[in-house]
Amino acid sequence: MYEYLLALALILLCTKLFGLITAKVHLPQVVGALIAGVILGPCGFGILEETDFLIKTSEIGVIMLMFIAGLDTDISELKKTGPAACLIATLGVIVPILGCGGAYFLFFEDKVEFNSLMKAAFIGVVFAATSVSITVETLNEMGKLKTKAGSTLLSAAIIDDIIGIVVLSIITGMGDSSVKPGIVVVKILLFFVFALVVGLIIYQIFKRIWKDHEETRRVSIWAMAFCFIMAYCAEKFFGVADITGAYFAGVILCNLTGMRKYVAKKVTVASYLIFSPIFFANIGLKTDIKGFSREILLFTLVLIVLAVVTKIIGCGVAAKICRMSNRDSVTVGFGMVARGEVALMVAQKGIDAGYIDQKLLPAIVLTVMCCALVTPILLKLSYRHDVPVKQ
Repeated sequence: MYEYLLALALILLCTKLFGLITAKVHLPQVVGALIAGVILGPCGFGILEETDFLIKTSEIGVIMLMFIAGLDTDISELKKTGPAACLIATLGVIVPILGCGGAYFLFFEDKVEFNSLMKAAFIGVVFAATSVSITVETLNEMGKLKTKAGSTLLSAAIIDDIIGIVVLSIITGMGDSSVKPGIVVVKILLFFVFALVVGLIIYQIFKRIWKDHEETRRVSIWAMAFCFIMAYCAEKFFGVADITGAYFAGVILCNLTGMRKYVAKKVTVASYLIFSPIFFANIGLKTDIKGFSREILLFTLVLIVLAVVTKIIGCGVAAKICRMSNRDSVTVGFGMVARGEVALMVAQKGIDAGYIDQKLLPAIVLTVMCCALVTPILLKLSYRHDVPVKQ
């Protein structure tokens, strides 16, 4: 009856331990959390297995992560680099979807039909979004974060997350072949109208709340409640992924600068204290490397190459079209290679919807890890002839 307490303790201890180890070698702690899950799960020592408690808790973790991502969206930064960042983000989403989705189709599907195209689309969308934290950390370490390439990268990464989430909402809504595409599009448009109207009202309410109460716990509690309500409404009434609702809940509040920082700080503590480690560990628990066939191994290798190359080509070409220098264009392409939390969230949604086979999860996890590993190396190569900047 109380085994869930032991499971919770083991997950928190192991994810933190392996997170610290990966951080020591300049890798995201997400990688360590995934490894911890694999080791604890059936593929490792078999100490833990997926339970209803872990599934629901990890879903809360996903929602909180997306809410934080929305809060961290810098609208003013988007305005500065607008057109260039939009083009880079757009091609940075389209090319990986076509490349990675196409690879899945060639490996595992025999004929063109609705179901097979949906599966390929889900695999493609998994690798559409960039994990900006890895790129930011590397550029900051090299003193290149405030350069033209660095600023453009930050904005493009934010926009490609938004585009990726919108695409995810579309294919999630089209998950039922009996539902007409037109109805799906109308529902998604209605969701954005709903988000806009609710956003204008809630923004004014929270603006007043912050003025009257400022840094009191009730502010972060009400903000978190708003996040969960938006997530519920998105899924229940519009057929849009709950993480989309959570993300836009964060975006609605991101312009309230003082409040944004306070709420993000409080929610981040709660998220990374319990819910996020469980989400990442749960992904690891599902990753069954024992079922790795030769076909899946070959697919994984192809997927890793395509996940890297499609971002470099899509984003690099877009940067060049925007008249950035050759070196800056290459840097932008390299910086957009990193994948992380959003890719894993989309993969989880794909599994829940029945469009990503559980046996492909190891391929996805390994590709995410490799992208995280290779991005700092590529960025350092692009600046190898520069004189190091003292921090």
